[in-house]
Amino acid sequence: MKAIVINTGTEILLGDVLNTHLAFIAREIFQFGLRIDEQRAIPDGDAIQSTLADVFARSEIVFVTGGLGPGGLGPTSDDITRELVAGHLKLPLIEDATVHEAIRSRLAARRIPTTERIWRQALVPGGAKVLPNENGTAPGLYLPANINPAVPSPHLFLLPGPPRELQPMFSDFVAPILRRITAELEKVAMRIFRVANMGESIIEKKIDGLIAAVPGIELGYCARPGEVDVRVIGSAEVVAQAEEIIRKKLGNAIFTASDETLAAVLVRLLAEREQTLALAESCTGGFLADQITNVPGASKVFVAGYVTYSNEEKIRALGVSRESVERFGAVSEQVATEMAEGLRTRTGVTHGIATTGIAGPGGGSEEKPVGTAFLGLSSENQPAGWEKFFFPTDRETFKQLVAQRAFDLLRKRLL
Repeated sequence: MKAIVINTGTEILLGDVLNTHLAFIAREIFQFGLRIDEQRAIPDGDAIQSTLADVFARSEIVFVTGGLGPGGLGPTSDDITRELVAGHLKLPLIEDATVHEAIRSRLAARRIPTTERIWRQALVPGGAKVLPNENGTAPGLYLPANINPAVPSPHLFLLPGPPRELQPMFSDFVAPILRRITAELEKVAMRIFRVANMGESIIEKKIDGLIAAVPGIELGYCARPGEVDVRVIGSAEVVAQAEEIIRKKLGNAIFTASDETLAAVLVRLLAEREQTLALAESCTGGFLADQITNVPGASKVFVAGYVTYSNEEKIRALGVSRESVERFGAVSEQVATEMAEGLRTRTGVTHGIATTGIAGPGGGSEEKPVGTAFLGLSSENQPAGWEKFFFPTDRETFKQLVAQRAFDLLRKRLL
């Protein structure tokens, strides 16, 4: 079945907001044997009418969402998706008493005054199924395929724009409908292996030829700073064959086959071992701490984070020797190691990680060009270690790459 996503919202086309709906819907529908074949982003207003006319003839399922607003289903003058869909399919708009009462109760509970336009949200095209919105006032709508036999149409889902409304609505009410209408589709399996600090071309050289020899397998890659996703799709049997090859060739460079960040994997490994972590950051400016504290449950393992950007603070807060700074420079293996050891001594944690480097664009030298970074790692009852890296890139990407290296350094020590 061909599935198309239409995202309405002038804010998307102006670049004011990031369209996250496509990724969410694509992930959610894969379990039903569906994949997004096409996506359109269009402005608010009557552009929806010509777009629907275009895609109806070559799709079996169409999802229409908004940007961050109600997605054409709300009360304002530019929210006309409901009306245009009803007009295109030649369906009457009928006020739904249940939706009306749900809107009234929600607004009353929040002491929000009503306006005449609010009640437009209770209008439902004849024959459509209401998808309750338990997190907002604009309900979703499902219009079965060929709801009006005189106007051929696909299965049509009209969904609100805010993710906090769309996502639970999709899981609770859209998914059961999709399960029913895709019952006869052949389901496929997919595995994604996330690989740390190994280039896409190196991964391809290791596995591509072997995976290509597996009949019926689809192989793909997605690269991000410091990591690559290796994706295989096919029947459960061929995916299992591909997995065996991938794990054998890539080994512990694979940090997860689940939807986890490297920081989340590290937090999990530390928690399993009842060990603790502290961070001392210079060039990364707190980025490592931010990544760790984004993980639920990080408080069980993360004790403290220091941003010691100046040399004086490295000396004062972490006990780095002034002689090391003056002799070797703040960006050096000696300072990185002393930062990590001083950090661990002061906080009493199991592991201390330190970062120091030259993010640029200025500050480099012939000996230590922009992009140079040192990582220090101090662990209880183990010799302190350090690693040197070179990441000549923009400041933000530099911090991401250093963080990935640092987390992976400790992950491999834990393994």
